[in-house]
Amino acid sequence: MAGQGKDQDVVAVILKDHRTMEELFRRMRSVEADRAAARDQFSALLIAHGEAEEAKVYGALKRFRGVDDDEVEHGKEEHAEGNEALLKLLEVEDVGSDQWDERLEDLVKAVTHHLDEEERTILNGARENVPDERRAELGAAFLEEREKQLASDCGSIENVRKIVGK
Repeated sequence: MAGQGKDQDVVAVILKDHRTMEELFRRMRSVEADRAAARDQFSALLIAHGEAEEAKVYGALKRFRGVDDDEVEHGKEEHAEGNEALLKLLEVEDVGSDQWDERLEDLVKAVTHHLDEEERTILNGARENVPDERRAELGAAFLEEREKQLASDCGSIENVRKIVGK
């Protein structure tokens, strides 16, 4: 069946999303790109990704030796920071404005810091200490939750406000 096996490895799936986020940052910075469309795509991905990590991955990883529990908790805090920066960007109406550029850079800074830290601490620990079969199960659970989030229009400004608590 398509999508089974290595493709489902939770580490690989999360890393793929991280690379997509970085590509969307480039599009949101580009004057030639449809910045609003890139922002909407990014918003949906960031929310779906973070919610799926917290619902299906982080708790499971805490049970493994070699995965830093404090880093997992810190990852949740960084999701909240990223979501707040995302909301501020979603509230900017003119994608060509200085305000857009400033808020985009705040978002890039918050999310890039999180991606880097998560990759170095949580994901490397998971790759080294979590058995392949369990990583595949977590990958499947992550993808299922992520798709559910995406189908629910999770990146809408109303939903992001709800998540941020504003």
